[in-house]
Amino acid sequence: MSWESSAEYYRIINQAVRARLGGLRSARCLMWSFDFGEIEALQHAGRWDDAAAEMIAAAHRLERGGADFVVICTNTMHRMADQVQAAVGLPLLHIADPTAERIKEAGLRRVGLLGTAFTMEQTFYKGRLTERHGLKVLVPGEDDRALVHRVIYEELVQGRAEPSSRLAYREVIARLVDRGAEAVILGCTEIMLLVTPEDSPVPLFDTTAIHAQAAVDLALAKF
Repeated sequence: MSWESSAEYYRIINQAVRARLGGLRSARCLMWSFDFGEIEALQHAGRWDDAAAEMIAAAHRLERGGADFVVICTNTMHRMADQVQAAVGLPLLHIADPTAERIKEAGLRRVGLLGTAFTMEQTFYKGRLTERHGLKVLVPGEDDRALVHRVIYEELVQGRAEPSSRLAYREVIARLVDRGAEAVILGCTEIMLLVTPEDSPVPLFDTTAIHAQAAVDLALAKF
């Protein structure tokens, strides 16, 4: 949703297309970029139906523009994924599915989840990982959830990656590992701007990179 992570999606997708097809090739894609300030206000006011309407309107614009499928480039807004999918005639590539597949391929089942408070606390994301993919999902304790959420909204979506916050995230990850997490999902598309594999004693699964690569795989399936 923020342009900070949207730029990462655009970079990863185009780099992956060039790596696959070579030369001067790049991705044919349509992007609808929201004013994140408006979306954030809807999120924190609990106006999810209004946010869903904005998402559906954007998906219709992409559909009219000739898109073959849709990706929602954010974890939190997958809260409305089913509503968006039901409203458009295009397939929707859900961010949790390729992430879960990567985790299972690695032979892991018990994962920690970092993200916004909405993603960590509500069931739309954790439930999909558990019910569709059989994963055991751990979330940080209350204080850690508040910290992770605050850093996302007050720093990362504003282009700030503070060393103190990186250290704090390391400590949150360590506490998840102490509780038995075999891996950690970076379940907010901006967290990859702050946290790297060096910050974790267990594998990190970056939803931004995984989702972007899955979109390329789907788009180039015929090649």
